[in-house]
Amino acid sequence: MKIPFSPPYIDEAVINEVVDSLRSGWITSGPKVKSLEEEIKTFSGAKEVLCVNSWTSGAIMMLRWLGVKEGDEVIVPAYTYSATALAVLHAGAKPVMVDSGKNFNISVEAIRNAITPRTKAIIPVDIAGFPCDYDQIMSMVQEPKIRGLFQVTSAVQKKLGRILVMNDAAHSLGAFYSKKQRTGCETDIAIFSLHAVKNVTTAEGGAICLNLPEPFNNEDLYKELRMTSLNCQTKDAFSKSKAGGWRYDIVGMGMKINMADVNAAIGLAQIREYPSLLKERKRVFETYDKAFTACDWAITPPSIDGEKESSYHIYALRIKDFTEELRDRMIDEIAKSEVAVNVHFIPMPMLSFFKSLGYDIKNYPQAYENFKGEISLPIYPQLNNEQLDFIIRTVKSAYNTIARDSIF
Repeated sequence: MKIPFSPPYIDEAVINEVVDSLRSGWITSGPKVKSLEEEIKTFSGAKEVLCVNSWTSGAIMMLRWLGVKEGDEVIVPAYTYSATALAVLHAGAKPVMVDSGKNFNISVEAIRNAITPRTKAIIPVDIAGFPCDYDQIMSMVQEPKIRGLFQVTSAVQKKLGRILVMNDAAHSLGAFYSKKQRTGCETDIAIFSLHAVKNVTTAEGGAICLNLPEPFNNEDLYKELRMTSLNCQTKDAFSKSKAGGWRYDIVGMGMKINMADVNAAIGLAQIREYPSLLKERKRVFETYDKAFTACDWAITPPSIDGEKESSYHIYALRIKDFTEELRDRMIDEIAKSEVAVNVHFIPMPMLSFFKSLGYDIKNYPQAYENFKGEISLPIYPQLNNEQLDFIIRTVKSAYNTIARDSIF
């Protein structure tokens, strides 16, 4: 039985929405992008939402807006996808990597120990869709001692008066931070990814959620950033296309990172169905949990802790006491049955580029511990019970094969 890892969810509603965009004669940024922004805004509870062409470009834009420069520091987890740190580098600052907790997410204590007068922002990451400890992080940046360390070097930083917290919510659209609050409104800024493998996709894309405190005006900031995402052009293409609307101005050095309507159409159809799709993802997750909780060799991933609940984006199974080599052999064994699995993530200090910058995985022991035995299992709404049973049997059989042939 051939089972892919993460195929996109494409039904007739998605196809019809995309065809509607194609037939409209307007495929770049326009009404469907605005409709998607409103849907995500309502769903997440964010004050304003701006859709762009990727999580990465959105993060770069927001860090530039904050005014980071050479010598400034942004705290990120060592255990995440490379885009988190690459965005910091592209914006001109230095990523300060810190270790994780046992639940995969960034360690709050490690954040505290890494703050210096050069710290301008913190980017926690909701690994696999499970929210970080934002009450603690947001309280920390408000502490008088931490605020006293903060050195202002831009107008935006002066207005904020403290370290910015920008949630890398790439995985967590649909997660609950509390029973009444979904991710997207619990920090100053949150950015969702709408990449092809995410719970809601636009093929490529991202959504910036704005929740800045007073004296910021999030509606005004949305307008400013929307223009920035279009090369700081005072009129978008949709406005310029109207009769007599050709004249425009360029009022700054912006970026070209807008989302197109033809992409937004996919996400627009999906987010309207998302509550039911989310239930199906949870069904898959709970089926795995039931199967693997009984295995003394398995560490099941976090899903619900108090009022926090995952978006069920990734099922990050860990194998107790496995080395990297044993984990890799187990993946190879699973592949023999044509079940596609993955690993989330190779910690950034283990990647060649970050090694060349001086990062060393020895400084992040929990990140390595989380990684070395991790195997991500397929999790998406289309999986039926027969397929799930096959995946579970395959994983258990692979473990038994490797464990039988190995002494560890």
